[in-house]
Amino acid sequence: MFGFYPNDMKSKIQQQALSLGFDAVGFSLPVLGEKAKAGLQEFIASGAHGDMQWMENNADRRADPKVLWPEVQSIIVVGHNYAPPFNPMEKLQHKTAGNISCYAQNRDYHDVIKKKLKALAGWVAEQYGCEVKVFVDTAPVMEKPLAAQAGLGWQGKHTCLVSRRFGSWLFLGSIFTTIPALVAGSGDSEIPDPAIRRGGCGSCTRCLDVCPTQAFDSAGKLDARKCIAYLTVEHKGQVPLEFRKAVGNRVYGCDDCLAVCPWNKFASVSSEMAYHARAGLETPQLRDLATLDDAGFRRLFSGSPVKRIGRDRFVRNVLIAIGNSNDSSLAKTAAALTNDSSPLVAEMAAWAVKELSA
Repeated sequence: MFGFYPNDMKSKIQQQALSLGFDAVGFSLPVLGEKAKAGLQEFIASGAHGDMQWMENNADRRADPKVLWPEVQSIIVVGHNYAPPFNPMEKLQHKTAGNISCYAQNRDYHDVIKKKLKALAGWVAEQYGCEVKVFVDTAPVMEKPLAAQAGLGWQGKHTCLVSRRFGSWLFLGSIFTTIPALVAGSGDSEIPDPAIRRGGCGSCTRCLDVCPTQAFDSAGKLDARKCIAYLTVEHKGQVPLEFRKAVGNRVYGCDDCLAVCPWNKFASVSSEMAYHARAGLETPQLRDLATLDDAGFRRLFSGSPVKRIGRDRFVRNVLIAIGNSNDSSLAKTAAALTNDSSPLVAEMAAWAVKELSA
């Protein structure tokens, strides 16, 4: 059926992936190492996943690719460089501007990657007569451990993938295939470079130390309930009072633990223009963001991952940033929202007014 030697097949798939614009590609068996599975179990059992009930609901499929798709025999893992042309930490100093995580300042990466992945998967299916399934982040797939097993890098102390070539700036996607024997062995042993298997973090703890809310219980152990990325994106209620000051001017996501990674010095700026900030989203003014109604929010963030959290949660975040701005001229902007139809917005507007009046 597959009249090719595995190494020849892998080389051809890699070449095709690179030609489609991916920056890294590797191969893994559909078997996760015990460390990855135990880490997922502990994360959920401790409640560290917070509101992300979907993680708990799909834990069995997330921990075992063969539960997700019993026919899978090999997994192609790809990486897409999204390194920004600036240091995201610099924007934290602009207190009256909203800081949107660099991955969300333009097109939704799910859409960008999925289009390329479908093209690659279609080519693989045609070339090798196999079945394929494409996954980009939204399915119950543990992309980071799989990417490590495929040799794309290692999971850093901040839990994200770190690459020698791209630092902490890789989006991940995967293609599950019925191609047998692309790799041999199982689990963690699939990582081809012993240096990658050990990880390249050494004694560095910059990502842990920089976290504004101290969300890492220890290296590789994140409590999402304290994480600003979680609080501003996934969390549907009010951001707990104890974390609001630490949020600063971050209105969607947080780049801090990624941005300080020393391996980023080897990363080149992404060539994918869909990841570069669109006009109006690099340093948007809090005053303007706070006045968005639902229609205005949808227009501004059309095609952006920000759109999925909705206007109310986004303006909630903006009001936290206004409360942290130390700019008394923004008190009027916040006061105008204290009677907003959304309790999420109205309550945070009252908090912001109080902070600016203190």
